[in-house]
Amino acid sequence: MAGKRIVAVGGSDAGISAALRARELDPDSEVTVVVADSYPNFSICGIPYYVSGEVGHWSDLAHRTLADLEATGMQVRTDTLATGIDVAGKQLAVRGTDGRTEGLPYDALIVGTGAVSARPPIQGLAGPDALGPADGVHLLHSMGDTFEVMQTLTERRPETAVVIGAGYIGLEMAEALTTRGIQVTQIEALPEVLPTVDPELGTLVHAELTHHGVEVLTRTTVSAVTREPAGNRLQVQATGPDGEILTRDADLVLVVVGVRPDTELAAAAGARLGVKGAIDVDEYMRTSLPDVYAAGDCVITQHRLLGKTWLPLGTTAHKQGRVAGENALGGSRRFQGSLGTQVVKVFDLVAARTGLRQHEAEAAGRGWAPATTASHPDDHKAYYPGATTISIRVTGDADSGLLLGAQLVGRRSAEVAKRVDTYATALFHSMAVDDVSDLDLSYTPPLGSPWDAVQTASQAWVQERRLGSQRRALIGP
Repeated sequence: MAGKRIVAVGGSDAGISAALRARELDPDSEVTVVVADSYPNFSICGIPYYVSGEVGHWSDLAHRTLADLEATGMQVRTDTLATGIDVAGKQLAVRGTDGRTEGLPYDALIVGTGAVSARPPIQGLAGPDALGPADGVHLLHSMGDTFEVMQTLTERRPETAVVIGAGYIGLEMAEALTTRGIQVTQIEALPEVLPTVDPELGTLVHAELTHHGVEVLTRTTVSAVTREPAGNRLQVQATGPDGEILTRDADLVLVVVGVRPDTELAAAAGARLGVKGAIDVDEYMRTSLPDVYAAGDCVITQHRLLGKTWLPLGTTAHKQGRVAGENALGGSRRFQGSLGTQVVKVFDLVAARTGLRQHEAEAAGRGWAPATTASHPDDHKAYYPGATTISIRVTGDADSGLLLGAQLVGRRSAEVAKRVDTYATALFHSMAVDDVSDLDLSYTPPLGSPWDAVQTASQAWVQERRLGSQRRALIGP
């Protein structure tokens, strides 16, 4: 394996993880990372906290500095665009900022091109005359996007903002802009904010936003974003849940309605695509092209319960990149799969999920009989001051008792992130809901209970199934 030439495309989670793993396993390998911009290994997930001012300087978002990366022995080619893959000749064509092109030879290539922001079909956001950063209209997915947002905040000093989209980044940015003293209106086309959790939990997030002064409009579809002929004000036009036409004036509009996989480089070389147009890879992160691997938000995800899907997550990208980097050297490491474990902080509330919701399990076609139970245990013993309620929804297979998923919403002090990790671990090992009660979890009154909240919620699921069976037995067929 020694002395292989490894080239990784992409300077975010997957590409850097792959390069680090290759250098870690084989110090004699020649590892080159091709980065389209000047910001390798930056935390895109941390952008809202730089915008809010909680992270003092943009450079603090770097997981590792360029010097740190180069100290590992890898070569990092910043401001270099990968333009094509010569599969037969095993060369990656690249172009620098000076316009010069060259070919980088490789023994193994790793594609980590990530994802790009989705641009919705809204009047004013598409076409050659589309509004952009100079008008105060922004997408947000890269450090370049971030600097444009910060320039708008500095130069225009906005007092009002509209955030289109209420997913993870949209919610975090609504909080960030509110923290800066900006009046925010958040618009979501779906019935509730944070649509990756059940509406019963989304309403809790909705209430937290409202409590902090954010105007939240759900079941509302934006149709146009226009700029006033005189001045810098923007106007957002939308249709409300009852068909009424709504307008909101704003100094800044942020469009965060999701991302799509960036597969142009691999697809042009003939790589097979899969779910949602993402690059199709196997469990070893191999593409359909010889000696070409791919990882991160540009590839399909092997979900432990669903099989092949597309689920862009930073944690998944890190793991997939590590697998790709090892196998590019000739290894045989497998990506063990994702469960879609996610968490978000919205002001003082934390929402998390892992595994499947009931409708997702029903649509999976696996023969499950999914059932969900809601419960509201305290985060620690009620007699110790400061106890708060965690709203938990547990989903399991009513026939086998298999745990299928969990969703949690609670205060920031309630350790929601770590508690969802307990469910994620149980899911990883295919445990039954009832088995969660057997876990040896920690306890002290200021932090928990003898039966932790995750166990209390699991017991509620089991008890509801038992009572249902008893009722059916009494009633008869």
